[in-house]
Amino acid sequence: MPKPTRIGHLVINAKDLEAATQFYTDVIGFEIALERPGFGTFLTAGEMHHDLAIFQAPEGAADTADGDIGLNHMAIEVADFEELTEYYHKLQSYFEDSELRTTDHGMTRSIYIKDPEGNGIELYCNSQENAKEGLAIMRNPERKNTELVFD
Repeated sequence: MPKPTRIGHLVINAKDLEAATQFYTDVIGFEIALERPGFGTFLTAGEMHHDLAIFQAPEGAADTADGDIGLNHMAIEVADFEELTEYYHKLQSYFEDSELRTTDHGMTRSIYIKDPEGNGIELYCNSQENAKEGLAIMRNPERKNTELVFD
């Protein structure tokens, strides 16, 4: 049976393409691979041609809302806990404390935020050296999420 190897990229729509592009480049750190004014921006984390694309939403498009059908959040992996900590301190200048949610999932450590359009973003690092260990922790019925505290 065929099976996927990975999720290739994510495409989101934005009412304000310029503001969304600025957020994902200045705050999150993506690089612009290609800009097509009035249509969209293709962003890369540096290794693939594009990892995220932002398309101009049509006039009158509905706002995103928590709990609606569709995308709950996108997860963006960072290298390690040290880099996640750097993100946390950087994000404190863009978000109120109440807008930053942190969770230690056991197999990952995560920061949750919203982009200017209300899309959920999880910045995370893995807590284990290999995927097999992480999967074992995820499947453990005793596993509980806890608040992740940064220094």
